[in-house]
This record gives sequence, structure tokens and C-alpha cells, in this order.
Amino acid sequence: MFETLKTAWKTEDIRKKIVYTLLMLAVFRLGCYIPIPGVNPSFINQQVENFSILGFINLMNGGALGNFTLFAMGIQPYITASIIINLLTVAIPALERMAKEPDGKDKIENITRIFGVVLAGVMAIGLILTMGSGAVLPSETVPTWLSYVTIVLVATAGSALCIWIGDRITEKGIGNGISFLIFAGIASRVLPVIVSYFSLVFAGATTFWLVPVVIALIFLVILALTLVDLGERRVPVQYAKRVVGRKMYGGNSTHIPMRVNQNGVMPLIFAATLIQFPGMIAQFWPNSGFYAWYQQWLGAGTVIYMIVYALLIVGFAYFYTTISFNPIEISKNMQQNGGFIPGIRPGRPTSDYLKRISHRLTMFSAVFLAVVAAVPTVFSGLMGGISAFGATSLMILVSVALETSKTIEAELTMRNYKGFLK
Repeated sequence: MFETLKTAWKTEDIRKKIVYTLLMLAVFRLGCYIPIPGVNPSFINQQVENFSILGFINLMNGGALGNFTLFAMGIQPYITASIIINLLTVAIPALERMAKEPDGKDKIENITRIFGVVLAGVMAIGLILTMGSGAVLPSETVPTWLSYVTIVLVATAGSALCIWIGDRITEKGIGNGISFLIFAGIASRVLPVIVSYFSLVFAGATTFWLVPVVIALIFLVILALTLVDLGERRVPVQYAKRVVGRKMYGGNSTHIPMRVNQNGVMPLIFAATLIQFPGMIAQFWPNSGFYAWYQQWLGAGTVIYMIVYALLIVGFAYFYTTISFNPIEISKNMQQNGGFIPGIRPGRPTSDYLKRISHRLTMFSAVFLAVVAAVPTVFSGLMGGISAFGATSLMILVSVALETSKTIEAELTMRNYKGFLK
């Protein structure tokens, strides 16, 4: 990986993309420290520490929510909007037809961005009203209602800016911009969490012998994630020989690389976001019976919570595989170019064969992600309630790092590939 980065840095085009990505991430991190005028950061930080759901969002946003800075809403509204729009695309025929148009993907993406900004405004209103008057600093010159309006507008604008930064990284930088922002947010919290954990150890709140145990568990999770993410099933493809005039074409052998984890970290991110959504709604009424019932039966760490979380990961894994991998289209392209899978008839049998393989790989990766996602409860118990090193965070960090490495390698291959020039 380090050799790949060294080689990429020597290539001017890739170096510009890397520098651009780093500059965008620097802007994102700077926005996480710019305070919104009129808020009481100490009160808000206390509220965030008291509610696990807000703590999860704060982790994803790199601590911006704890101080209610410019990027307090972060990229979470966009992720929620993406989940809703993707589900509606399957359910609503008009959106499905739009998605199949030549520029349909761009139209759906624009709708998602607009909906994400609207959700950011709704979330900002809900959070500031839930926290109450203590979240707003009293002022003799500015009316209270104007302070609320200013806070909501600035927080919404900050979320829109996060979406723009993510799009710019995807377009002009390296890798997926949205994943990168989440990666940057989680990575920025690693050192404070380590310091907090060792402070607990020295204070006697937890035992020191658990340190090597936790390190070993983290290492095993990272190793397992790396092996699964790099694994692939190669389906052999043979192309028939064709004689055109006096020349013969085809006759070569190749393969279809089918990754074990075809969807990367997206099912995990979407499942983690969606499972937090009911809790965010319940938090608007912290003294209600519904909130107490939710914390008892569906709160973080409960059995039902882990089961629903695992089912959501499996569901999103299959959902995104259905969207990203089209065996019928692959089979049609192979047949048109004279290609076939040895032992499998072209056409419908080929597409059914590829579909079976895809379902098996998706089932394995989905179950694997669901099992590993249950590890945060173990970490939380071992680390005295600190769950920032949970498997969710680890999987996002490892997956984004591996995906970025693959993107850089692909860029290098594309620029060094000699092809027909040999």
C-alpha cells in the first residue's frame, strides 16, 4: 500500500487529485471547529454525552455536533436522504423510469441532494428544540426567535456545504467523497478515545490487562475485514474464434472478477444511519413513555437492537447488489461478443448462473458484516462503555482505506497500461 502511494505521488495527475482531496478534507475539518453564533456549546456537549444516538452522530461528524459547529449536521442528512430515495426508486415506477434514462442517475442524485438539505433543516430544528432554551445563549440585543432561526439556517448551510465537499472529492479527487468525510470524522476521534480509555485505566475504572485483549480483538477484526474485502470469485469466460476475411479473432480466455464484498462499506453506513433514526425521533420527547420504552427494548446494546441492525445490514447488502450487479446485462454482452462460461449455455442459463454466484457471495459478506457489527457490545463492555472503537467504526476505516488504495492502483494501471502499443 505504501509503495502504491509512493508511486502515485510521482505521477502528476494522481498527485493533484490527492492534494485536492487533502485540501477538501482540511476544509471539512476546519468547518468542524467554526462555532455557530448564539449556541451554548457546553450545554450541547453535555446533552450529546447523555444520549448514545447523538454520540454516534457526533462520532461520524468528527465531534462537530458536540460543540454544534458549522458542520454539526454533517453528512448524515444526505445519507438518510439517499436511503429514502433509493427505496422510493424501487417502489415508485416514475422514479424507476427516471433512473433508467441516460441522464437519470444525475437527476436522482440532484433530487437526493435537495432532499438531504431539507432533512438537514428538519434535523437542526428538531435537535435545537429538543435541547431547549439552554442550548441558546441569552442576548439582550437579539430576540430569541431570531437566534433559533440563525442557528437552524447556519447548520443547514453547513450540511449543504458538506454535501458539496463530498461531491467535489468524488469528481476531482480520489475515492468516494461521502465515505471520505465519514472516514475523516471517525479518524479524528481515534486519539481522544485512546486518551479517554487510558485515563479510565489509570483511574481504576477498568483493568489494565484488558489493553492487550482489546488490541488483539481490533487486530483480528482489521485482518478479517481486509481478507474479505480483498477476496473475489473469478468466473472463467471463453471467447469463441471468429474468422473475418483472412484474419482470425477471439479464442482468448478471461474471467469476471466478482468481489466477495461487492458493496464495500455502504450497507453498513446505511444500516447504522437507519437504525439510529427512530431513536432520534424518540429523543424529541425525552420525558415520554415512548422514549423510555425505546431505550429499554430498542436502545443501543439491546438484543432486539443487534438483531434489527444485523437484518438491516443483510437487507441493504442484497439491495445494493441488485442495483450494482446486473447478470442479465453481463450475459447479453458476453453473448453479443461471442463469449461464454465453460459448461454453461449462453443466454438465460448464464445469467441465472451469475445470479446464483452473486447471491452466495452477498449472503456470505452480509452475514460476515452482521456478525462483526455485533462486536461493539463486547468492546463497550471491555472498555468501560467506550464504543468508538466498535466494529462499525473499524469497518468504515478499513473499508475506505482499502477502497482508496484500489482506486489509486486503478489510476496507476490506467496510466501505465500499454495495451495495443506493445
